[in-house]
Amino acid sequence: MHARTFTYVAIAAAAALTACRGNFRVSRFPSNESLYSAGVREFERKHWGNAILAFEKLTTDLPARDTLLPRSFWYLAHAHTGQDEHLLAAQSFSRLFESFPDDTLADDAALEAGRSYRRMWRKPELDATYGETALTAFNALLGLYPDSEHAEQAKREIAELEQWFATKNYETGLYYFRRKAYDSALLYFRHVLERWPHVPRARDALLRIAESNRAIRYREDYAETCTRLRQAYAGDPEVARVCRDAPAAQVPADSTAKSRPIPGE
Repeated sequence: MHARTFTYVAIAAAAALTACRGNFRVSRFPSNESLYSAGVREFERKHWGNAILAFEKLTTDLPARDTLLPRSFWYLAHAHTGQDEHLLAAQSFSRLFESFPDDTLADDAALEAGRSYRRMWRKPELDATYGETALTAFNALLGLYPDSEHAEQAKREIAELEQWFATKNYETGLYYFRRKAYDSALLYFRHVLERWPHVPRARDALLRIAESNRAIRYREDYAETCTRLRQAYAGDPEVARVCRDAPAAQVPADSTAKSRPIPGE
């Protein structure tokens, strides 16, 4: 019964899509200019499927030097966004700024490409491939168009992505920390501090480093980490709790000296 209902729904959806496209035939338009105008009209009516048909054909048929070509990529990308097809949108935005770096829409497209890729990285704990690709697009914007009106927004997007990258590594470290695999946990927490020292998650990583050092009885590392915490987060209640047993850090005479385990209690 459920399978039959699903089939009926699928047929109805297909019928609705056909109805939307039923009166729209790209072959009806005698020139690229008329198809472009028709595609814009369909886009403005939010008939995303029709707009995609028009602009996909234009991106294939238009000569490389035609000024309508980058704009066709722009509309095509936004039409895919309208259908939540973020990967296709990102690819079209990327084609625009990569193929037409001097176009007035190029910096806009770089920003939108980054945003589209970022939408596909839904949670920090998931695979970060699209997050890395988004970061590449935002950095391309800053590198190619440092004076763009979108530069500050790109920097904010990058800062938010870095917090997610840090969170992903922090959560992995926390997985080992909770299982008392402190050496493995420290690798991830320290990576957060090395790569993204200015993001909010760095505080959490530093706290867990202090707790890990205390747990494995590395007195000097524990004290030094707590000194950093006290300096950076004076008055923080969690810092006070985590570092309640830490004395002021002692800098060893030999900077290469390794920490000794805390004697058993």
